[in-house]
Amino acid sequence: MAGIRDKVAIVGMGCTKFGERWDKSPEDLLVEAANEALEDAGVEAKDIKAAWLGTYVTAFTGQLLAHALKLEYIPISRVENQCATATDAFRNACFGVASGAYDMVMVAGVEKLKDTGWTGLGASVMLPNTNVDPPVPPPAQFALAATRYFHHYGISPDKGRETLAKIAVKNHHNGSLHPKAHFQREITMEQALKAPMIAWPLSLFDCCGVSDGAAVAIITSPEIARTLRQDYVLVKGMGLAIGARQGTLRDDFNFISFPETVHAARQAYEQAGITDPLKQISMAEVHDCFTITEMIIYEDLGFSQRGGGPSDVDSGTFSLEGELPVNTDGGLKCFGHPIGASGIRMMYEVYKQLQGKAGPRQVKNATTGLIHNLGGRPGSFSVGVGILGVRD
Repeated sequence: MAGIRDKVAIVGMGCTKFGERWDKSPEDLLVEAANEALEDAGVEAKDIKAAWLGTYVTAFTGQLLAHALKLEYIPISRVENQCATATDAFRNACFGVASGAYDMVMVAGVEKLKDTGWTGLGASVMLPNTNVDPPVPPPAQFALAATRYFHHYGISPDKGRETLAKIAVKNHHNGSLHPKAHFQREITMEQALKAPMIAWPLSLFDCCGVSDGAAVAIITSPEIARTLRQDYVLVKGMGLAIGARQGTLRDDFNFISFPETVHAARQAYEQAGITDPLKQISMAEVHDCFTITEMIIYEDLGFSQRGGGPSDVDSGTFSLEGELPVNTDGGLKCFGHPIGASGIRMMYEVYKQLQGKAGPRQVKNATTGLIHNLGGRPGSFSVGVGILGVRD
C-alpha cells in the first residue's frame, strides 16, 4: 500500500492553551491557534486554498472557521467522527493535497465543552432509538475493560491499580512540563491510589478531564514545503478503522483489545514501512481517555506484547526517558479532551518533537512519531492512526 507516504508536508502548526477558556469563544480559539500556525508556516490566510474543520458539537458546518478567519468562499468541510474527529479531518486534508487538488490547505480542530456543563462527551446527534440501552457512561465502560484485563491476565486488583497509577503519574509529570496543558502539576503514586473512586478500579486520576481548546495545521506538498522551511515534517502514513459494533453483538468479544486500533495501525504502518513499532517509532501520542485505555493501546499498537503492558509500564519503557516515550506532553490526562481538537493537538506535540523544539520534554533523536485517536466505547470504536517523520 503506497498510501500518502511523503506526499504531504506539515509546514506550520498552532495550538491554544487547553483548559477552562470561559473568556474565549470558539472563534477566538480558532484565531489563536491559526495565527500561530500561519506565522509558523510563514504564510497568510489568503494562501489557504481549502480547509477541513474537525468539531464534535461546537459547529455544524465549516462556516465557523470561515467566519473566524475571514476566509473568502473557499471549500471548507466540517468533519465529525467522534473522538477520532481531528485525526480524520487531517486525513481528509492530506488526501486533498496528495491528490494534487490543492497546493496548501488548513486543518483545524476546536471544541468548547466547558460551556455545555457536560462531564463527558455528550452527544452530537440523538438518533431515534428504542431507548432501552442501559445508561453506562464512559468511566463505567472502560472500568469493565480494566476488570476484564486484570481477570484475563491474572493480575490482582491492587497490582492492577498500581500499574494504572504509574501511567497517570507519568502523564502528569510530562504535562507539568507543558505550558499549554490544562493540568500542569505532578502527582504522586499515593495521590493517584487514594483519589476518589469514579468507577472501580478507575479513580479520579485514571480519567481525563473536560476542556476547551483548538489546534491548527498548515499542510502542503513537499516541493512547496522546501521553499518555506527546512524543518518541515512529512506525513508517512494514515489509517482509519471503523467498528461495526462487533463487541456489542458477539458474545465472544474479549474486551482486552480494541481491534479497530490494530487495523488502523496496520494501515498506517504498511504505508510508513513500520515493521517493528517499538524500535522504529521515536515517540507517540495516544488516546489516554483512561489509564487502562493507554495500556491496552500499547499492546494494540505493537509497542508491548499481549499481556506485557504492565511489565513495560513497570520498567519505564514509556516514560520520557524510556525506550518509546508515550504522551510526552501529558496526553488527554493533562490537556483534557476537547474532542474536535485533540488529534491535531497530538500532532502539534509530535511536530515539535520532530523539529527538536519540545523544550524540557524533548525526546533525543526523534525521527518518527505516532498519533492515535479512539472514539466510541469498548466493542465499537472509530480509530485514527497517523505516522509523521522527518525528511530522509
